[in-house]
Amino acid sequence: MVHTGDGKGKTTAALGLALRAVGCGMKVMMIQFMKGTWKYGELEAAKRLAPDFTILQMGEGFTWETKDRRKDIALSKKTWEFCKETLQSGKYGLVILDEMNYVLGYGFLDTKEVVDFLKKKPEELHVVLTGRNAPKELVELADLVTEMKEVKHPFQKGIIAQRGIEF
Repeated sequence: MVHTGDGKGKTTAALGLALRAVGCGMKVMMIQFMKGTWKYGELEAAKRLAPDFTILQMGEGFTWETKDRRKDIALSKKTWEFCKETLQSGKYGLVILDEMNYVLGYGFLDTKEVVDFLKKKPEELHVVLTGRNAPKELVELADLVTEMKEVKHPFQKGIIAQRGIEF
């Protein structure tokens, strides 16, 4: 599954799937590629659903905050290695690769390598990749692609990100 587009809600939709999957007895792992410095509401919710739902923040913040491309690439590669182990582990019914589309779009990881690996994932494993600008190859591979389209956003009125809504 791919959640992409310019609108809000890609990670939020993946979290909704995680909640549903846990409710149906699945174990869920969400690996966040870029998030790593903020205290998001979903982190507290996951603690309440542990051990069935785990979120790992493996980034150090968004790329426009770090400004160190070599470091971002190295961290993305390290996170991808962990993702591959997780996807092959057989421990989870659903794995969410949060912000993966950004990582691919920025060229931090090779899209072909990721797509080729996902083609070999266990058939019963559900995988969600979130982020804007999903690569064409990933869209073609996915069984489900949802594009979030921004129609209106509170930022346009100067309303800052709201705890419990945006994070």
